[in-house]
Amino acid sequence: MQSHYYSMVKSLIGAFLIAIVFSCGSVIDKHENLKYGQIKIDWMKNLSGSFSFKENWDYPEGIYRNDFGQVSCDGLCPAETDKMKDDHGRIFKDSLPRFYQLVDTTHLFHSIKSNSNSYEWTGTNFLTAVKMSNDTIHCFTDNNAATHSSLDLIITKDKCIPVIKLNSVTGTAKKVIYICKKGYIKIDKNLWNNGIMKAKFDFTFDSKEAPEKPIFWKGKIYAPIKAE
Repeated sequence: MQSHYYSMVKSLIGAFLIAIVFSCGSVIDKHENLKYGQIKIDWMKNLSGSFSFKENWDYPEGIYRNDFGQVSCDGLCPAETDKMKDDHGRIFKDSLPRFYQLVDTTHLFHSIKSNSNSYEWTGTNFLTAVKMSNDTIHCFTDNNAATHSSLDLIITKDKCIPVIKLNSVTGTAKKVIYICKKGYIKIDKNLWNNGIMKAKFDFTFDSKEAPEKPIFWKGKIYAPIKAE
């Protein structure tokens, strides 16, 4: 099941990578040295600053600790778990082992701490980094019930292509890609070589809806790089 999931994710990422290349194609050649939409990576021997946020964790969405001190679930629970609780939501003692076989109570450690004024964004604590090839990594932040803007980074050799991908749920639902026009990203080279992305970034993006008010996204990343 897990291998099938990652295979599906890899296919989606590959499709998105191709979409980004074509979407940037009309503007990519406007600059001879640093092409529009690309940011040169500043590789650091030892990236300083506090990354203590990586010690914080959450349960998967819908998982919480109930009034009885039990880790339970709400909303997206397997149907079988309904009969394992009493009318007050307490999980029956003899049902606990089976309940936790069905419900994912993994501790998910935070991998990004950031701030943004992007549309339909209320915050995110998780970023996934996937190795697409020997010299290309794709990173993307998770959406949730209230956040529908995702920060996507395509890192290839010494260049980073940051975009914001909005899957709007308002009125006329639509998908919009915002291209980065300036900014920086610093990445710890030693940790990168050991399969961990530790980075600081600050990006500004063109806003189609309000050109006079650019979108920003800045913060820190500490995430394992998953194999392709």
